[in-house]
Amino acid sequence: MAAARRLKRVAVSQPGFLTLKPSRDPSDLVSGRRKRVNKNKKKNWNKHSDINDVEEFLEDVRHQERTTGGLLSEKSDDSLFFLDVGQPKKAEQKAEESVEGKKRKGKASRPLRIDLILQHDSLVPPAKDVLSYQQPNAKKLRRIAQKAEQLAAKGVVPRRQRQLLNRRPVDRTAKKSATEANNNPDREYYDMWGQESKESADPWYLQQTGKRQVKRPEKLNEKPSVLPAVEVIAPGGSYNPDFLSHQALLQEAHDVEVKKQKQEEKLERQLAFNKEDKATEETVLREQVEGLVEEENEDEEAAADDEEEDVAVGAIALSEKKTERQRKRERAEKIKEQQRLADRKQTDQQQQLFQLRSIKASIRQREQKTKSNQIKRKAKQEAQKSQPRRLGKLKFQPQDLEVQLSNELAGSLRRLKPEGSILKDRFKSLQKRNLIEPRDRAKFKRRLKVKYVEKRAFKEIT
Repeated sequence: MAAARRLKRVAVSQPGFLTLKPSRDPSDLVSGRRKRVNKNKKKNWNKHSDINDVEEFLEDVRHQERTTGGLLSEKSDDSLFFLDVGQPKKAEQKAEESVEGKKRKGKASRPLRIDLILQHDSLVPPAKDVLSYQQPNAKKLRRIAQKAEQLAAKGVVPRRQRQLLNRRPVDRTAKKSATEANNNPDREYYDMWGQESKESADPWYLQQTGKRQVKRPEKLNEKPSVLPAVEVIAPGGSYNPDFLSHQALLQEAHDVEVKKQKQEEKLERQLAFNKEDKATEETVLREQVEGLVEEENEDEEAAADDEEEDVAVGAIALSEKKTERQRKRERAEKIKEQQRLADRKQTDQQQQLFQLRSIKASIRQREQKTKSNQIKRKAKQEAQKSQPRRLGKLKFQPQDLEVQLSNELAGSLRRLKPEGSILKDRFKSLQKRNLIEPRDRAKFKRRLKVKYVEKRAFKEIT
């Protein structure tokens, strides 16, 4: 802005310049007096101040710095003037050429004009980049270096260097695998940006990287879904479909709406109030009388409990201690039972020798059942690849069918009304292909209440 004002002042000062409006007030021109301006204000400095002499002085200083590298008043006479003693003698010229070793034939070659233009002609040194000399943690590193020098003067070896000296030397006598030469034209070309991964046993790859490739898990090569990225709409969704395809699409949309209506009706039936559970006068009276029983019934129950306790105490008292003969008999019966079970197990094992054919048939039947279960499980997994999985707390909700009724069909692209959203369609496609989990729009909750205040100007109007 200041530069534009300066150019304007220079143009006005030129002879023959006609201004559209007078620089002074008409009253000043008539009276011949100069308008007094308060220069204490910053807005009047550039407007009513002439700084052309200052700009010319600064431009002269910059020119001297570019051409001579400094001010001429500060330069010595030897740097500004030289003594012309004429052309040197031929003998001296030949001696100089022999010393320099630059014997040229014909006319001396001069640099091209384009090269001279590109040369740097300013003698002002470039500004020093302070940031390039700065080093992070310079004070800390300098202190560590000084401490290391002091320890080295005392003959103390640092711990890290001592550990490096105590390490076992690596046996590098093992020969590396022979590799082909780099300039061999028959060598296979290695494309580092290729889709196919290089084999881990490739000697050229091992030589260049010095390590083997990490084996990629096979599961990472599988796609999360077999569905295409862009699904083609049914023929009935065209702007000018035939009658049968449009009716098929309408029937599909009708089935979806009927299914939704049935689910809503089922939910209403489950949440509906049962008339049988409604409280009546009889049930209210029964609840009020609940717990009020006659004393006779309570006495009878107490007497029955006392009899049961007497019988239990008598049974405990009648239990007698077993004799030695009874214990021996029980021990012998226990041993006999164990022997009987062992003989029965041995007999069953012997009988299994005669059942090998039936056992083989049962094993074969079990293997067939296992194979059929594996096939069913694999088929189920393949079918699940085309269905969205449960990746989060929300369940995937398919997008509504975009269908037009028969009276809404446009018949031409000019009268076609666009429906749906491309962004929403892509978002649903990513959810259906198990690339992202289903999400809901974040609910905005205002933390502070909004306070409405009427301004003074609004109050005056109302």
